[in-house]
Amino acid sequence: MRVAIDATPLTLSSGGLRRYVEELSTALAENFPRDEFFLVSDQPFHMPHSAPPNLRRGGGPRNSVERRWWIWGLDRELQRLDASVFHGSDFAVPYVPRRPSVLTLHDLSPWMDAAWHSDAERVRRRTPLLIGLGLATMILTPSEAVRKQAIERFRIHPGRICAVPHAASVSFRPRAAMPGPPYFLYAGTLEPRKNIPDLIAAWREVHRAYPIDLVLAGRRRSDFAQLSPEPGLQIMGEVSDDRLAELFSGSRAFVYPSWYEGFGLPVLEAMQSGACVITSRDPAITEVAGGAAILAGTQTELVRAMFQIAAHPESAALWRERGLRRAAEFSWSRSARLTYEVYEEAQRRF
Repeated sequence: MRVAIDATPLTLSSGGLRRYVEELSTALAENFPRDEFFLVSDQPFHMPHSAPPNLRRGGGPRNSVERRWWIWGLDRELQRLDASVFHGSDFAVPYVPRRPSVLTLHDLSPWMDAAWHSDAERVRRRTPLLIGLGLATMILTPSEAVRKQAIERFRIHPGRICAVPHAASVSFRPRAAMPGPPYFLYAGTLEPRKNIPDLIAAWREVHRAYPIDLVLAGRRRSDFAQLSPEPGLQIMGEVSDDRLAELFSGSRAFVYPSWYEGFGLPVLEAMQSGACVITSRDPAITEVAGGAAILAGTQTELVRAMFQIAAHPESAALWRERGLRRAAEFSWSRSARLTYEVYEEAQRRF
């Protein structure tokens, strides 16, 4: 099989979309060494680190006509590669269905609240058409929660859409705690959907009683307001995976009160790093956490959970152990094998 994968998420400096393409494409190539996998985009991108030999860079637009990528350029590149299947890793597949395609529908956030995605109008208009017109042969979601939401919203036949979970990178594992003051940690993109103002408000209440900092690690998206510095609030920006694993491991708790997720990968990364996790009651996060996280569905519950860990840090040990056991149930190797089965089903159906 020759599979072409949309590499456009690799143009991002960080985030779940980038992680998905990096980890999945590498795992596919490692698990299926007799097949060929090509990363293609109309934009410059860096290949995943230590890409296997059968994971290669495809071409981009070769002339002005092919710059109309989704209409002409991508189709021509897929012909040059003689691709068996195209995997749209970011809500899109080619407009001309000349071969089987698989579309990853990461979540339904673009259609839930316009304030969550100020620049998602193209996705809001295009993706429902690609699904409704059958241009995407098969559809992937990262959780059963999103699968059910998508079936209901877009009237998708259940046999056409599969849930394939993500996993945490092997770089996330328990690390030795770094010296310094105790802290709660948030890691992820700073964006409206993540409910960060409520997190900061909850932390302020705790901070008045206990000397515990709040560390925010992640890229700030342009539609998220710049935060003002204050005592105890550490805004770190993007950090390396190694540093992030250290932050996870050394935290009193990883706190992730996101309003809505398709999977909630930082929750799994934190668990695999040995962190106690406090998170929201979002259906996908609840599915991923599998009873191994403290759930806080309201501001009151969030404050109570943070107070509990601040006042009794020893109580986090049980949640750390539960999280490690839960994280061990996920792997990118398994995700790759399940995704490959969807490629085969797309070929049968096309």
